[in-house]
Amino acid sequence: MREITIGTENYTVVHATDEKEFNSNHSYVVSRKDNGRALTEVFFQKGPIKENSVNGCHHEDLIAIVIDRLMDFQASPYNCRENAIAITKLEEALHWLRHRTDGRIKRGVEGTSEI
Repeated sequence: MREITIGTENYTVVHATDEKEFNSNHSYVVSRKDNGRALTEVFFQKGPIKENSVNGCHHEDLIAIVIDRLMDFQASPYNCRENAIAITKLEEALHWLRHRTDGRIKRGVEGTSEI
């Protein structure tokens, strides 16, 4: 298990909980920092979809969730410039991930381990 050392560390800690396979970790646990109790686990897609079926979420899924949550805050008394900037940057990240996928579709390699 490997601790992720970026992000919010005041109240929670994140660990990669599996061995790298297909070039990355696929399972992460977010736990309370004070008592170590697990709050949630995230499972990412493991392996190419055409070879392994859909078996986990994708980066875009988590980014979409965070954008939606921040937009809710922006429609409340908790709106702020920092949230607006974060939304913009997350939308930009989503754009580039989708751009990558579109390129893979055009090359006929989307969902495979081909580069």
